[in-house]
Amino acid sequence: MPVFRQVGERQLPHEIIFMAWSPKRDLIALANKVGEVLLHRLANFQRVWSLPPNENTGKEVTSLVWRPDGKILAFVLADTMRVVLCDVEKPESLHSFSVDSPITCMHWVEVTEENSILTSFYNTEEEANLLLPILPALPKNYSTTAKIFSEEKSDEIMKLLGDVRLNALVLGGKSIEIYAYGMYKIATITKVFGSCLGLCLSSDLKSLSVVTEVCTENTPEIIYFQLDTSLLSVYLSEVTQMARKFTHISTLLQYLKLSLTCMCEAWEEILMQMDSRLTKFVQEKNTSSSVQDEFMQLLLWGKASPELQVLLMNQLTVKGLKKLGQSIESSYSSIQKLVISHLQSGSEALLYHLIELKGMAAWKQKYEPLGLDAKGIEEAITAVGSFILKANELLQVIDSSMKNFKAFFRWLYVAMLRMSEDHVLPELNKMTQKDITFVADFLSEHFNEAPDLYSQKGKYFNVERVGQYLKDEDDYLMSPPNTEGNQWFNFLQNSTHLKDSPLLFPYNPQQSLHFVKRQMEGIIDQCLRKPADIIGKSVQQVISLILYKASKSEESSPRLIKLPFLWNDKSSSLHYIIFPMLENSTSKIYILRRPTDVSKSVPSGLMAIEFGNILNSVNESTEESMFSCLDAHFYDDETITVVLKDNSEVEGKDRILAQLSLSSLYVSEESGKLFSWDTSQRLDDQSVDVPTHTVSLGNQWRVLENMNAQHVAVNGIRKVSCVLSSNLRHIRVFEMDVEDDGEEEEEDSDSRNVTGDQEELNQSSDNQENICSGQNEIVYDSEENESCLDSGPVQ
Repeated sequence: MPVFRQVGERQLPHEIIFMAWSPKRDLIALANKVGEVLLHRLANFQRVWSLPPNENTGKEVTSLVWRPDGKILAFVLADTMRVVLCDVEKPESLHSFSVDSPITCMHWVEVTEENSILTSFYNTEEEANLLLPILPALPKNYSTTAKIFSEEKSDEIMKLLGDVRLNALVLGGKSIEIYAYGMYKIATITKVFGSCLGLCLSSDLKSLSVVTEVCTENTPEIIYFQLDTSLLSVYLSEVTQMARKFTHISTLLQYLKLSLTCMCEAWEEILMQMDSRLTKFVQEKNTSSSVQDEFMQLLLWGKASPELQVLLMNQLTVKGLKKLGQSIESSYSSIQKLVISHLQSGSEALLYHLIELKGMAAWKQKYEPLGLDAKGIEEAITAVGSFILKANELLQVIDSSMKNFKAFFRWLYVAMLRMSEDHVLPELNKMTQKDITFVADFLSEHFNEAPDLYSQKGKYFNVERVGQYLKDEDDYLMSPPNTEGNQWFNFLQNSTHLKDSPLLFPYNPQQSLHFVKRQMEGIIDQCLRKPADIIGKSVQQVISLILYKASKSEESSPRLIKLPFLWNDKSSSLHYIIFPMLENSTSKIYILRRPTDVSKSVPSGLMAIEFGNILNSVNESTEESMFSCLDAHFYDDETITVVLKDNSEVEGKDRILAQLSLSSLYVSEESGKLFSWDTSQRLDDQSVDVPTHTVSLGNQWRVLENMNAQHVAVNGIRKVSCVLSSNLRHIRVFEMDVEDDGEEEEEDSDSRNVTGDQEELNQSSDNQENICSGQNEIVYDSEENESCLDSGPVQ
């Protein structure tokens, strides 16, 4: 009876370059060669959602990893040098950040170390949730690049990103970076030789294992490093609390950015009509009088020059004036609401978290070794205060502009009705001396010609003053607010003690809102960066072992899924690193038991494994290895799942999917000879002295018929595996734990159904490919909904 029941099979339209099972659900994430990220369910390999490549985020996926709780998927995009965190419930970016160098591998681990302080911290409701109001949801009617805050409860996003147990996302390339919660960088390790091929951070944060490829003069060498990251472990409680604060700060910065994006979309281009029409009027008119004089004469004497009459009646028109007035009122009201409810509330929450962070930094005994700098945080608080002042200035400009435009358009509407000799309603015809003075002041302030403005913007006027705050084009305002006569402003300028007081936020009326926002983001980023540098410099190398020379041969079709190294750090007793020595022997894999004590310079427990004639179950004395390992993954703490091929390379020989127990190997190894590692030489030069075991897999294997299998991904919690063929397009899904004796009949039935329905599956796959390639937005299957992600409790 075949073990490992097949439950699904699919031919995919594009080559799969990465695949990873969710650690908690029966979901598998795939990344293909065209840059698409896919999520499939175990049941018949049904697609849940797909995220197509995007011009803004990127199109070239180079790594893929799940957060340990299975709620967030992270992937790296090489063409834009960005890391994206995606919500498992729907294909939307929750957070993204740029990296300075290409990322070649990722690892995401949850911290399992416990102490009384951390337990209390996890179980206590955070004060911010009690004191701060819930952030209002962003409007759904704006086409912002990410709509993660457009849900009913924006606080749920905050909890999804940061209100969970501490976890760490490790990025490896030319350097190594560790991000708490996948968002806040807590360590930058530059002491890395070569480019990372694989890495693993221990769950207690005490050590980091890395395998790199170092280019030498002749051929690249594969080297294993073990780094001491004990500073993170010693200050685990402080790191957790600091990371939680910084995660909230990063999320709030994203919230403010999206709020400002909504405000930009609320501002309409139609509001530029008045400026462009007046500029055209200046260029075409033959009189020497200014535009301001022309409107003043119309206001005072009720008569317009022929040129002004043509401008008003033929170009602007009564209908156009009415539409412009309605657009201004609607646009300004929307922007005003966004500033009050979103920009201000987000800024105040940001200020709250920074002030709490400043209090933490004052506790130097706990936080100074981590690089938390009170002075840098104080500068960040000041920058946020300046941003709040600039947002309040925008509110005042909106309020003033709405009053001015309302009075101006009402007067101009009546004047244009009189020009057209239409009937003017009595209530519109009433205009007091106060109203005339108000309109005259508006004309004198806003209708002055500015030749310098024309050279920069192609216009002479800036009647509409709100747009300059929302356009991310200039660092300075073209028409800054007039501070003359402002009693508070004059008082501060004339006060020696208050002028430079640290208690008052600095205010510069010349700067634009976007400039102040960018300045605030830069100062906060600088504030957050220092702990990463300090912690990164504390990391020390304790082990450095040269494993083997890399293969010189270049395949015609390169192996895109490159997983030569496996890591397991869940078990407290055994820590495994598994690798092949490609140049030395493709028939063996080597298992290195990593020391739990980082002070040891040389790990113990190295052995080589080769696979005998499994089909005939020969004994362990077989000298010649019959099978070699193509790919392997940890199934649980003590078991790996492997894909084997026959070394004879006879045509028609099928590949084998098998389970290998490591614990039994080390029990027998303890009674045998131990390998004495000479660290001055490469391991492949000493491989003949490494104890070799020829394994027998018993009945824990299955022949993969009619499939040139090459790669495997497993989920031991769900007891499933996914096998990918060498052409990277043919996939089979297996349940690995078949409990009932009567499963053989059901297995045969499943196989027949899969074979019989293969053509239908291929057609369905092709249809989905056409849908994905025909759209530039997120593609949903008909089965997609939030409930489809769950398929019962974890086994």
